[in-house]
Amino acid sequence: MFGMPPASLTRIWATHARFAPERPAAICGEQTLSWRAFDHGTSRVANLLLAAGVEKDAPVALLMSNSISMLLVMFGIVKAGACMVPASCLLAPAQLKTLILDSGAKILFVSDAQEQLVRSAGLPEDIRCIALGFEAEGWLSGDALLAAASEADPGIDPAPGDRFNIIYSSGTTGLPKGIVQSHAARTHFAWSNALELGMDGDTVALVTTALYSNGTMFMVLPPLLMGGTVVILEQFSPAACLAAIEAHRVTHVFLVPTQCIVTLDDPTLGHHDLSSLKALLSAGSPLREDTREAVSLRITPNVYELYGFSEGFATMRKPTHRPAEPGAVGRPVIGFDMRIVGADDRECPAGEVGEICGAGTGMMLGYHNRPDLDAEISWRDPAGRTFLRSGDLGYVDAQGFLHIVDRKKDMILSGGFNIFPADLEAVIGQHPDVQDVTVIGVPHPKWGETPLALVIPRGAPSADGLLAWANARLAKTQRLSGLEFRTEFPRNALGKVLKRELREQQAKAAP
Repeated sequence: MFGMPPASLTRIWATHARFAPERPAAICGEQTLSWRAFDHGTSRVANLLLAAGVEKDAPVALLMSNSISMLLVMFGIVKAGACMVPASCLLAPAQLKTLILDSGAKILFVSDAQEQLVRSAGLPEDIRCIALGFEAEGWLSGDALLAAASEADPGIDPAPGDRFNIIYSSGTTGLPKGIVQSHAARTHFAWSNALELGMDGDTVALVTTALYSNGTMFMVLPPLLMGGTVVILEQFSPAACLAAIEAHRVTHVFLVPTQCIVTLDDPTLGHHDLSSLKALLSAGSPLREDTREAVSLRITPNVYELYGFSEGFATMRKPTHRPAEPGAVGRPVIGFDMRIVGADDRECPAGEVGEICGAGTGMMLGYHNRPDLDAEISWRDPAGRTFLRSGDLGYVDAQGFLHIVDRKKDMILSGGFNIFPADLEAVIGQHPDVQDVTVIGVPHPKWGETPLALVIPRGAPSADGLLAWANARLAKTQRLSGLEFRTEFPRNALGKVLKRELREQQAKAAP
């Protein structure tokens, strides 16, 4: 009998390089990387690691800026059969040290902009740092090592259950956790999103967010699976994004809600040809309905919205979906299933709010070295099938669309009433002088907690006037105790507001 193991992403990429070697695989700035060069470049990284004694499944970390070089390092690690550990460039030195030690990585690739962060972290001497694009005393020269490495395929075929990467969640509610994803999960991620978003070999996908972020992979793994092209922005700006869409005839782009908002406010919008766009995908946090409508009118009608969590679950709302109720975030992406679970751990009927739980082929293997968290996130249905708890509250409407109510930990309990910040944010966000808004709970001597609105304004509105405007439109139990202006919010790599940090800031500022 004939038979072969399931095709890994690395095997599929090698096939693209063999049969379409001159097609562009990636573009960044003035640099264009062909599929042949992608294949040779990832092989050089893989062979460098194998020559250094890196064994199968060994964690290898990288701390790099968006670039062609970073793309090659990421997938060269995977090609070597090792486990990729991308680290956030936004970490503090102590956080970086904790992440590297937790992962067990003994090799760290570093680009020049991150040299000082690594030195400040004070990593142990047994961790080898490989400098890329610069030379540093005591570090290995990555450029020299790569030049000497073979560009021949190392011939390693991973099994579906082998580790592909450890993604450290930037976390909006606590300390980062290492999410372990297998080759099978990453392959499912690639083909399911390629299918849902309509990608093919002619796809040109624009990367506007950091390559180390899991959400960025929507514009990396699916197009590369299909043999398309990935265009990488070194740093996001609305003007650079719009110009890149026009220059490269971009078909697919991923923008978090914050990026959508600032792009809508950018004076260059309307001066570029955006007709090539087949899909603008938004994720990270729910789009306000007013933002969705503005994006549909002014950027592209082909707006997709994805709700999900890195541990392994997603729903998608497509342009063809016509939910009767506003605020829907779609139905499960192919390969996933979903349940809404009440406080009694039983499945809720349609229309009832509970915790969103998901299951499917794309689920993580587990948290790295945290079996306690694995047990905490698990929910089992009556048949014994394991689902992952999201920590988010939502409900499913009569059409089967999921609606997000809010994070469980962000819910405000005021005078015995449950207040969901997202409901208040939706109202306040309708004011023309509000660019962005987030609502948090703050202590109150009588009510226990009370909602406080933090607003990034347009122009110079009156805080008192805006507060009165909002409270006139909110239920009595929802009314704000205060409204304050901010110039920015603390955010994770995908633009999600870190409400935990805002609550901590307010607590420190309290008399």
